[in-house]
Amino acid sequence: MWRRLRSALGRLRGSPGAGRLPAGRRAMERAVVRCVPSEPKLSLRFVLPDGSARHMQRDQAEPLGRALARIATNAAKGHAKAAKKSKKARAEGGPAGEAAAVAPAVRLFSREGEAVAEEVPNAAAWQDGAVLQIGEAQYRVERNPPALTELQLPRSLLAGFPVCPKVSAEFAAPQHCLFRWYREQRPAAGGEAAAAAAGEGGPAWVEAAAERVFTPSNALVGLRLKLRCTPGDGAQRYGPPREVESSGPVEAGPGACTFDSRHLYTKKVCGEGSLRAVSYNILADAYAQTEFSRTVLYPYCAPYALELDYRQNLLKKELAGYSADLICLQEVDKAVFVDSLAPALDAFGLEGLFRIKEKQHEGLATFYRRDKFGLLSQHDVAFSEALRSDSLHRELCDKLAKYPLVQEKVLQRSSVLQVSVLQSTTDPSRKICVANTHLYWHPKGGNIRLIQIAIALSHIKHVACDLYPSIPVIFCGDFNSTPSSGTYSFINSGGIAEDHEDWVSNGEEERCNMPLSHPFKLLSACGEPAYTNYVGGFHGCLDYIFIDRNALEVEQVIPLPSHEEVTTHQALPSVSHPSDHIALICDLKWK
Repeated sequence: MWRRLRSALGRLRGSPGAGRLPAGRRAMERAVVRCVPSEPKLSLRFVLPDGSARHMQRDQAEPLGRALARIATNAAKGHAKAAKKSKKARAEGGPAGEAAAVAPAVRLFSREGEAVAEEVPNAAAWQDGAVLQIGEAQYRVERNPPALTELQLPRSLLAGFPVCPKVSAEFAAPQHCLFRWYREQRPAAGGEAAAAAAGEGGPAWVEAAAERVFTPSNALVGLRLKLRCTPGDGAQRYGPPREVESSGPVEAGPGACTFDSRHLYTKKVCGEGSLRAVSYNILADAYAQTEFSRTVLYPYCAPYALELDYRQNLLKKELAGYSADLICLQEVDKAVFVDSLAPALDAFGLEGLFRIKEKQHEGLATFYRRDKFGLLSQHDVAFSEALRSDSLHRELCDKLAKYPLVQEKVLQRSSVLQVSVLQSTTDPSRKICVANTHLYWHPKGGNIRLIQIAIALSHIKHVACDLYPSIPVIFCGDFNSTPSSGTYSFINSGGIAEDHEDWVSNGEEERCNMPLSHPFKLLSACGEPAYTNYVGGFHGCLDYIFIDRNALEVEQVIPLPSHEEVTTHQALPSVSHPSDHIALICDLKWK
């Protein structure tokens, strides 16, 4: 076999003009090469002249000559199979077998038309625009062409709410892809179905828009949508398109939402030197979809309004409309981040980071506007793990050892701290430390929250004072602490006395008196609203955006919804508000 292949390749090298690609080429087929540096093999896909598809895996370091020899072998086998199927070949006998024994000439030419040497490694040989010749057939090599790996539409579509597809691609970026949206054609007059108008092939589709995010109007209620996406890259190369149809029709929206009036203040992105920050507990699906939630926590909320798909429609419209530069979210289900929020906010120019809680299905997400900031580093920690193993907290750990009941409770908690250091894209000297957390929830857990916030501030100090000296801090989150609490006082004032009442928040058995301090000068940018959490049995201010008052100042605080808006459907969440918390939004500027 090898002798025959070498003989064929020898004839190829000896033939006139073998070193150049023949002129007058006919239209070419595609030979798709996938070659990623981190993988040992490259793949090659093409269709042989006999119509059989080939998908080959070859070592990247292998000499090109071996790959060409294998292609020649495959082509010879394909030719032999085709010959056996031919009635004429069977009637004539021997010639079919003789034809199968001869391997076709196989060569690879560079973009410039020069023959590529056989000793060149595959990784270097198979370049974009090269030409593979198999006998008389020619193939244009497409190396790492844009390709879609996933295309999904949300299960729930509401009129007036943005539909953000989930697009995953290889060698492509969503911002370079082409999007075409179609809507079903309405049934024709006289009751004839649109499908009948389209013939036997199913429903007729009418083009509706050519944009990445599509907001269906009320006129489309009752109709399904279809999206056709063509993957593309920055070099204006495009791969094969894919289509996806919505699983159901567009439904009517809820009408006015609590955030509509807030969007009037946030139509535009902040200018240079300013940034808009959002902090929001978005209510994890894990907590909204329980019998306890439906019957005890939120009995006033329509069951469909607690469904994840419904709430995601509201949430994506709300967040997109804030035109924020920084968004810190709490209670983010991992699947919601991956499948819904990250793809949606990416379409609006925001990059997302996720940190899951220990032993939980939900966690924290921080988004930043990519044309304003780049990510320098991440310093996320779990409070329990940091207390156990980080020398930063040795002194606190030693103090806590005197109170084993409290220590055990702190170590059992799943709470985490997300810390991201961002750098301005226009002024590299301008960096910022963005922290995001969700503290222990129990009403009698004030002592636990004090320990957690002490760990958080110590860790933030290490990042913002030691690793990146003197960079400003923005600390967002659901602190589960009212303005009268020890936690709020500690953050705001820089210290907490050992006799503060929160040290005995859960009774004498869990008393843990200790003085604490931190070096920051922090200010609640949105002040102390009457409430940021409003449910049937409680309302109060639990969420804050703390800023470094030495480096940042507040330009404006976006007003919270009116009490009438919040209580239109008794409490939160509701058909017009996706969470039991209210987003805090403020515009900040560097001093």
